[in-house]
Amino acid sequence: MSVQRLLQRFRDPQRARALLEQIHTLAVHPVRLMEFCGGHTHAILRYGIPDLLPATIELSSGPGCPVCVTSAHEIDQAIALARVPGIILTTFGDMIRVPGSHGSLAEAKAQGADVRVVYSPLDALSIAEQNAPRPVAFLGVGFETTAPTVAAAVIAAERQGLDNFTVCSTHKLTPPATRAILETGEIAIDGIIGPGHVTTVTGSDAWRFLPDDYGVPCSITGFEPVDILRSVLELVKMIASSQPDVVNAYTRSVQPRGNQPAQQAMERVFEVTDVDWRGLGRLTQSGLHLRPAYSRFDALARFPVDVAAPCDPPGCRCGDVLRGNIRPPTCHLFARGCTPQHPIGPCMVSAEGACAAYYQYALEDR
Repeated sequence: MSVQRLLQRFRDPQRARALLEQIHTLAVHPVRLMEFCGGHTHAILRYGIPDLLPATIELSSGPGCPVCVTSAHEIDQAIALARVPGIILTTFGDMIRVPGSHGSLAEAKAQGADVRVVYSPLDALSIAEQNAPRPVAFLGVGFETTAPTVAAAVIAAERQGLDNFTVCSTHKLTPPATRAILETGEIAIDGIIGPGHVTTVTGSDAWRFLPDDYGVPCSITGFEPVDILRSVLELVKMIASSQPDVVNAYTRSVQPRGNQPAQQAMERVFEVTDVDWRGLGRLTQSGLHLRPAYSRFDALARFPVDVAAPCDPPGCRCGDVLRGNIRPPTCHLFARGCTPQHPIGPCMVSAEGACAAYYQYALEDR
């Protein structure tokens, strides 16, 4: 089957209407569902799904934007690293414009730092090969989705004997953040729309803790309208029957145990550690740092930098958005001082940021 025909199946209006009819029939009591993934937030708003659902269902965005949850301290470290004489700092495009305590990587680049946008860590590896012995650091950002590719780049650098390639890891793990939101009790969450790309790597079994430990159902799904509506229906069914479980509504990509080679690459290169999250604080066993065996590839170990105590942009409520406490238009900076052209907070910068999604799609909320 061609990609186009496959997409048509998951954008089929008749399929969507059939799912909506079932949702409207079953959703008789108010429920709040949280989509963890920023990609889901964009898809939900792009396809106008909140307007199609019954008023009893509230969708809330979660901390599923890796750029957004990167802490101010980590951003400040990356900017300081970019200013190390002679270094080439490589990273994904979204990170360039994320504000730190005093500036951004884009501003550091404008001031003379050699900051380059790459599309994968293997691109950074190629830059290291072409510029040896000049040091090249890759700013690794992302959840379980991107960490395996960074691990693969480190393994390749080791195999090739590339001593000038390093990684500044800010990688984070999704289950600890979900636990943190549930345990704070700031908002009541009745069901979780699980992240599709992340779960392709981790496997759907990684979310068993939601029904087992918290009594909260989880439905893993993709990014097309039929995917999302099916996931909502599965959650409504489980909530109505008081039978929480993990449902895999993304079987074309997700398996129970996930991608074993990707997990093995992460396990080989990274160790789990405590890290800071924007909006959530320091979470136990929620991040990935390079193992001691790979410390020679650790950018911050090779090039230690000192940064002052971080501070978030005044008035920015990205932390509240990431915890699901508010919808982006509630922030008084939204679409006023803070726009995609002039972002004040990271949630307006990233392609997965909730503020950017609301700005682009939810025009009625401005």
